[in-house]
This record gives sequence, structure tokens and C-alpha cells, in this order.
Amino acid sequence: MEISDKLLCLFNAEVTVSDDEYVVRVPTSEVENGSVEPGDVYRVALIERGDGDDESGAPATESSPSTASEGPQPPVEEGEIRYVEVEDIGKQGDGIARVERGYVIIVPGADVGERVKIEITEVKSNFAVGEVIDEDADDADAEE
Repeated sequence: MEISDKLLCLFNAEVTVSDDEYVVRVPTSEVENGSVEPGDVYRVALIERGDGDDESGAPATESSPSTASEGPQPPVEEGEIRYVEVEDIGKQGDGIARVERGYVIIVPGADVGERVKIEITEVKSNFAVGEVIDEDADDADAEE
């Protein structure tokens, strides 16, 4: 499946009925932490659950009973390479990027507006740390 570079957020939601319309609710976190603005109009794509997906629509994965009760797992893994855009600066002066579900990646040495290639060096339940391995990723792509 090809995913557009214009993807703003990705989440699972149930289609419900309200009066004479069907409703897909956008999680508050996507508005508070993401790029979705109330009142704006967006294109919405609905993707059918696969046979191996769980009830939330997420792909089924093997997990022990202890990890299943800990809630959603971070959307990144240590050692993973990602391209991110720095959206904010934290209290300590580090760059802040957000990925799926508004999950925060701290990027030391990066500035607001930079799109950088990073390697995830540390993963916690509510944030990760990424080290810049290629600054100005857009400029490098444009030169090739």
C-alpha cells in the first residue's frame, strides 16, 4: 500500500451512527498534538481491516499477557531510521518532532522547520530520542 507524503495523522476509529449520518471521530490527541485543525476540510480514507487485524484495526502481533495490558506500544523502535520535521523546541532547547498518534521524538541540535534524517537511539513509552544522521534531508534529495 502506498501512503501519501501528505498524510497528517493515522488512527483507528469506529464508524458510528448519529441521527441521519455516519460519524468517524478524530481523537483529541490528533488535534492537540498533530496537524489537524477544527473547521478545516480534509480528505479521509477508510482502509478495511485485514483478517489478521485485532478489533481496533491494528495488525495483530504476538505479545505476552503483561505487555498487552500496558497500552499502546511506541510507534518507533531503537535503531530505526526516520525522516522527521521538527515542529517545536523543547524547554532544554532540543528539537521536537511528532509522528503517529502525536508520539514525540526529541531531536537534540535540530531547529524548527528542519526536515532531518534521524536514528532512534532511545525509546520510552511516551517519547523517543533521535540522533540526526543527515541534516537538510530535503536538500540532499533535491541535489540527487
